[in-house]
Amino acid sequence: MDEPALILDAQHGDLNAFNRLVLEYQIPVYNLAYRILGETDSAADASQETFISAYKNIQSYRGGSFKAWLMRIVTNACYDELRRRKRRPVASLEALNVVEEGPDAESEATLIAKDESPEDHVQRRELAREIQNCLNHLPEEMRVVVVMADIMEMDYTAIAESVGTALGTIKSRLSRARARLRDCLRQNVRELLPAAYRLEEETKV
Repeated sequence: MDEPALILDAQHGDLNAFNRLVLEYQIPVYNLAYRILGETDSAADASQETFISAYKNIQSYRGGSFKAWLMRIVTNACYDELRRRKRRPVASLEALNVVEEGPDAESEATLIAKDESPEDHVQRRELAREIQNCLNHLPEEMRVVVVMADIMEMDYTAIAESVGTALGTIKSRLSRARARLRDCLRQNVRELLPAAYRLEEETKV
């Protein structure tokens, strides 16, 4: 994919070029929204808002990482949704912090690796749910950076650009977020963690 050419065409009003960019980035945009918001419907809405906003404002893109530019838009969309939730709490399962399975959960249920036993598959799914639950309990600014760094594997510079925060602040937030996640997981699902994490804890006792 010739991304610079597609961006330039999109800036000149070529909807097909923009749609190709959407196809390229719809999964990372959705995944970031889901990890921040913890709900599939809200993540889908935030993703849709992201691409609508990106299309309307693509003239403001002035180079650099297009992915980081998109990540900043979706992050802002998620922050807006979180602020709306605080203003109008909803008496529903979502408000009770029920963690959903996430994207492609139904199809994933039938996809078990050849070297993975059914028990291992169940444990992996359970660990994924608990990771999302622990993410949901992080402060918003920590949740964003740890998802970008450890799930989306973005480098620190791109994260700083996406969040609009100094690099040193990103590193500090990430360190604190990882520590909180580690403590949450050890407390809630210690038996599901890889052995290295359990042994490390045991040696400190």
